[in-house]
Amino acid sequence: QVQLVESGGGLVQAGGSLRLSCVGSGRGINFAQMGWYRQAPGKQRELVAIISSFGGTTNYADSVRGRFTISRDNAKNTVYLQMNSLKVEDTAVYYCNAGISWAGDLPRGGNSWGQGTQVTVSS
Repeated sequence: QVQLVESGGGLVQAGGSLRLSCVGSGRGINFAQMGWYRQAPGKQRELVAIISSFGGTTNYADSVRGRFTISRDNAKNTVYLQMNSLKVEDTAVYYCNAGISWAGDLPRGGNSWGQGTQVTVSS
């Protein structure tokens, strides 16, 4: 069973930066495609970024491309999300997800989720 624990959220002014971390444990965690999702109040959960098992391939939502960077350190069982040039609209609870798969060009969330970490960007 995979367990995920996020950290690094907080309150930041627009234009600032935060780095989220997700530490995973459990069988096969280092071979799983990982990703970050976010959910703002009153909105559906949306995919932010995906990283392949060994970090060679990354994908981003259009809304964050060029500002956010996903990375992973398999020696530490950790996935990161570096968020720069933050905007008010980035305010959301951010969730780490393990076991992402692809149905053609569409990513499908895995079964393992963290508890979420709140990111609030003020104007």
